Amino acid sequence: MIKGAIFDVDGTLLNSMYIWENIGEEYLRSLGIEPEKNLRAKIKALSLYQSACYFQNEYGVQLSTDEIMNGINKMIEDFYLNKAELKDGVADFLHELKNNGVKMCIATATDRYLVESALKRCKVLNYFSEIFTCTSVGHGKDEPIIYREATNHLNIDKKDVIIFEDALYAVKTAKADGFTVASIYDSSETNQDEIKSLSDFHFSDFSDTSSFWKFAL
Repeated sequence: MIKGAIFDVDGTLLNSMYIWENIGEEYLRSLGIEPEKNLRAKIKALSLYQSACYFQNEYGVQLSTDEIMNGINKMIEDFYLNKAELKDGVADFLHELKNNGVKMCIATATDRYLVESALKRCKVLNYFSEIFTCTSVGHGKDEPIIYREATNHLNIDKKDVIIFEDALYAVKTAKADGFTVASIYDSSETNQDEIKSLSDFHFSDFSDTSSFWKFAL
């Protein structure tokens, strides 16, 4: 029986992967520069600093790297503080979990203050007892540390905890460490067949949760 739930945020609770996929293009357009069609692929593996250098060298942006990075960070901050919205059915599902006595917390790669701001604005922050970030635990989701720390916080046996994720690499990490995993469809994840095959349960969205409860109870 599921007694605890650990939620990812971007692409799982929030429709927010767009900002990470398109921030380079949006930033250049804010400067009046039309980006190349394959910009996203070119900067995907770059750090924020490397991306700033790329914008200077390839687009002639006449700003310092610090100014570019600050500009990008302000756009991301504005998105979480004012624009990011819950995915369909999330609020009702969280309410169902709470009513069934499921304890919940967050495990995310995004900065805590951004997550807190978005979830508070969307009126669901109160469902979660803690927010664990990759920065706070010192490990990314290519390692299971963040899930282990969240489980310790919930004080629930691992076998009774379920992890909600939308990204294949995170699902792989959690499954390899012995967790039960529910995956959630998000258009940013292209490996849907593999993610479904690895997951214990898969949501197309949260609008119909009846089959989940048959699985979880």
